[in-house]
Order: sequence, then C-alpha cells, then structure tokens
Amino acid sequence: MRRVRVRFAPSPTGPLHIGGVRTALYNFLFAKKHNGDMLLRIEDTDTARFVPGAEDYIVESLNWLGITIDEGIGSQNGNEGPHAPYRQSERKVIYRKYVDQLLDAGLAYIAFDTPAELEAKRLEIANFQYDAKTRDVMSNSLTLPAEDVKERIERGEQYVVRIKIEPNEEIKVQDLIRGEVIINSSVLDDKVLFKSSDELPTYHLANVVDDYLMEISHVIRGEEWLPSAPLHVLLYRYLGWAEVMPEFAHLPLLLKPDGNGKLSKRDGDRLGFPVFPLNWKDPKTGSTSSGYREAGYFPEAVVNFLALLGWNPGTEQEIFTMQELIDQFSLERVSKSGAKFDYEKGKWFNNKYLQLKSDEEIAGQFQQVLAEKGVKEETDNVIKVVSLIKERAGFVHELWGQSSFFFVAPTEYDAKTVKKRWKAESPAQMTELINVLAGIDDFSAQHTEKVVLEWIAAKDYNLGGVMNAFRLSVVGEGKGPHMFDIIDVIGKDETIQRLQRAISHINSL
Repeated sequence: MRRVRVRFAPSPTGPLHIGGVRTALYNFLFAKKHNGDMLLRIEDTDTARFVPGAEDYIVESLNWLGITIDEGIGSQNGNEGPHAPYRQSERKVIYRKYVDQLLDAGLAYIAFDTPAELEAKRLEIANFQYDAKTRDVMSNSLTLPAEDVKERIERGEQYVVRIKIEPNEEIKVQDLIRGEVIINSSVLDDKVLFKSSDELPTYHLANVVDDYLMEISHVIRGEEWLPSAPLHVLLYRYLGWAEVMPEFAHLPLLLKPDGNGKLSKRDGDRLGFPVFPLNWKDPKTGSTSSGYREAGYFPEAVVNFLALLGWNPGTEQEIFTMQELIDQFSLERVSKSGAKFDYEKGKWFNNKYLQLKSDEEIAGQFQQVLAEKGVKEETDNVIKVVSLIKERAGFVHELWGQSSFFFVAPTEYDAKTVKKRWKAESPAQMTELINVLAGIDDFSAQHTEKVVLEWIAAKDYNLGGVMNAFRLSVVGEGKGPHMFDIIDVIGKDETIQRLQRAISHINSL
C-alpha cells in the first residue's frame, strides 16, 4: 500500500480565501484519517502576481485553525523535510531538467510568438487557440529550421515551451468524487509549460513535477482545476510517471449564499461576513479585509462549519471535534454539487462552541474586552457574569452588550421602559426596598430573593410592578438575567446606590 501523502499548494497572490481553507482542511482530514502526511507547498511561479506577506498569512491562518503541517513551509517540527525547497521559485534547476526531457522526446516545443502576434491571430481566427490546428502557422520550433531556433535563443529572444497535444484522443481522468471524466484532446490547447522570461515553469508543469518528486498520493483540490486535469494526466504519461500518478479528487465550489455563482469577497462585503480566515491589509492599497479570527469566531467553530460545507457525515451530528472529523471524514461523502455559504449557520456554530467552553475560559477572553472598556473586575465576578449571560451571546465580544450593567451603573434609563414600568408608587416602593436590602447580611441570590419576596407578599404589593421597577433601577432597562443573580454579583452597596440614583433621576425626568 502506498503511503498517503497530500499537499495544500496555494499561490501567494493575496489572502487565503475561505474556499482555500476548506481545501486545506479536507486535505488535512484525509491525511490524518489514513495516518498520512500533510504538506504545504508554495506555488509562486507567477511572479507578476506575487504579494509580499501572503505566504506568512497562509501559514498563520492554518496554524490558527489547527491544520498542522507535517512537511514543507511552516512545518510543525521546524524542519521543512526531505524534498526541500518547498517554494517553486527556488526549484528552477529541478524543472529545467523535465522541460528538456519533454523537448528531447518531441512532446513539447519552443514557441517565439509575441503577445502582439498572438493577439493578431485571435482577431484573424475566431475562437483561436494554440493547438494542432494552428501551431503549423505560428512561430515555433515545429515550423522554423533548427538553426533559426538555436540562433534566436542564443541572442536572447524570449520564448515559451508548449506541450504538444495530439488531437482526437479520449483522455480519462479518474476522480474519487465525480467518477470517470472523459475529455477529448481536441478541445485542449498546447498549454505553456515554461517561460524563458523568468526561467520558471507554469503551474501545470511545476505541480506535476513537484507532486511526483514529493511522492504525493492524492491531489485534493477545487473543481476549478478539473478542466486542467486531462493536461496533467498527459504530463504524467509524457514524463513516464503514469504508474505512480496520484489519485484526483476535485472538491465542489463554495457558492454565494443565494447559490448563484462562486463565493467572492464582494459577497462578504455586501452581506457583512468575512471570506478570509484572518484580517488582511493589502500592501498596495492599504485597505483591510475582515477575517474570522478578528470577527470573534473560535477556530473550532470555523473548522466545524467549513467541514460540513460539501461533506456529509451521513448522520444528524453537527458538532464535531477535530478528531471526530478526522475519524469520520471520507471523500466518498463529499458532494459533487456546490455548497451554498450559509454564513448565519457559521454564527450558529460559534454560539454552540461558546456554550460548550468553560465559564473560566470565556471569562479569560472576556476580560480582554473589559480591559478595552476600561473596566477592572475580579476574575471570580467575571466568571459569575459569564455563567449568567453566556447563552445569550454568539461571540465573546457580544457579552459586553448583555452584561455592561454588571460593571457600569446606568446613567440613563430607557424611556419606553420608564413609561411602561415606572409607576406612581415606584419611588416609595424602591425607598422601602432600600431599607429591606440594607438589613440583609447574607446577600447571596437565594437568601436575598427569599427576603424580598416575603416583604412584597407581606405588603401585598404587585410582584411584577416591584420587580420591573427594581430591574429598571439597577439595569437601566428591562433586560438581563435573574434580578437576584445580578445584585449578588454587584453587591449590596452598589445595589442600594443604584436604587437611590434611580429614585432621584427618574422622578426628575
């Protein structure tokens, strides 16, 4: 049995799209399921589109999500591995050998056509593509004398190397998700494999050579690469590697929330959700795009959410640990059709993970929010507050909106609540309540509730009326958890001060 080895091979042309994150995740889950290796390779042969900082962003994103790298860039053991270097721009010498092999075998050829000449052909020939029908009228080593070709190269004339594809052959691609895909070679053009301008191969040649040399067993990538798969199959055959060609699996697209087309950054901007794992600042424009980490998502929630966008476990289970995903993942249960990006479901997952985490862990994160608000509070009290309001929030940063009154006394009172809940008798009742609370030594929620309810019953006051005015006085509006839990946290002195302030302030409104 061949050892399972997969690779995630992004281009450093900008921030890592959430669709790319899902591709990395599926590769990781598949590798770990089969006790295999996960490689990270940077495919930076497109020098014109290279963006500084993109590679570091990719590594940081995967680390944040818990997608660990066994070999390559960002390897968890600090040692890239036996097939270094893992940046294609550093592997020029390696590729040149295989370019020459294809040329020597007559399976590729040199083409000198300039951009202007190619554009002229496009205007001359409808639906022009460089292939068996047109290459005989172009400027290449198939039409030029060998001496001319040699002279042009020696005087530094730029050229490309194109694969030579013979027409009318059925090329079969075995796909683990889509089954057998058959493409007629006549629809393929003679793709560029190498450019003399930068001495670098294009993606097509580089990825095939690297996958072979790095012993990749499975190529798991987005379906946008499915049209290129027949070309890659041909390259494996041309280079004599057909017997060790990896198995292919082309993943379905992540679609816009309405299902029409591929998910894009504009969809996130329009509907208010991130499409990148981390914040990204464009080095050219200075503009910042939001990320899931900075938006307050837990990495486990993002992983869980993405795993189910295109993969079905076959059960009703929705919440998975990473290990459970590894144990249950299979390419057989990956859908052929695209998955709508339900960003509201992403929020739901984050809420579920917030509830699953301990009050202590959430309190630790919430204290950072409190510090930003200028609030210093004892850890035990923060843990108490979290336990009372955690279920009301989907994100840690939302806890402040649900609990600010625990830490800061209200200075204003909600007008609608005042009109509805503050009655003519409220000032007198709240004054009495102050005296009742002042006489309580055990200010625990349970004991205070017992004493206050007995007082209300003895006075034959309307329970709802008293408690609504009490809440308005302490909170400033008609929201929050159980009243006696609130005053247990803020303490007797603070509760009384808030009642006194409310009596004075609300009566003057």
